[in-house]
Amino acid sequence: MAERDVSVGQLLLTEYQTIKDEQKTRIGFRDNLLYVTLTVVAAVIAAAAQARQTAMLLALPPVCVVLGWTYLVNDQKISAIGAYVREELGPRLAEAARVRDSEIFRWEVAHRGDARRGSRKAAQCVVDLLAFCVVPLSALTVYWVGDDVSPGLAVLSVLEAVSLAALGVYIVQYAVPFGAGDAGPPGGGATGGGVAAGGAGGGAQ
Repeated sequence: MAERDVSVGQLLLTEYQTIKDEQKTRIGFRDNLLYVTLTVVAAVIAAAAQARQTAMLLALPPVCVVLGWTYLVNDQKISAIGAYVREELGPRLAEAARVRDSEIFRWEVAHRGDARRGSRKAAQCVVDLLAFCVVPLSALTVYWVGDDVSPGLAVLSVLEAVSLAALGVYIVQYAVPFGAGDAGPPGGGATGGGVAAGGAGGGAQ
């Protein structure tokens, strides 16, 4: 029996290391998406200003939607891994090691007790909305008040505005109530995020 317990414990530790590696990779990828978004926004605005073509700004919304959705999906996976470690893997490993659940992976729970966690998540939600929704919507507004609005592009711009609004709803749904981001994925549950190890509404924080 003792040999079986040790074998189970080793398997669980291996699983823990594997999913934590995935979580670390996703955190790096997710956080880099914000920098990519800022770079794309700056490049498109500069190109539109140089060419004096406000229609070029219509390239921003679809790019921001794709990057924002990718950010949100990765953030949810980060949150899901944290929840799995706390609620599934930790208790199973504690049972195999014959110790209390509270003695296993204590950091996974301790760092979530930060008194400023709620305000930090709220601030991150605002940052995500600004980066992925407000900036491209502002670009659409500039296009709408410009002189080179065509019927076809006007329809396209409206569709882009709708997609940005939908993304904004997903971001807010994930962030409110702050801390409820561990439930599930966008489109199939809840979503997740933070600057460090969390994200728009939770991440691994």
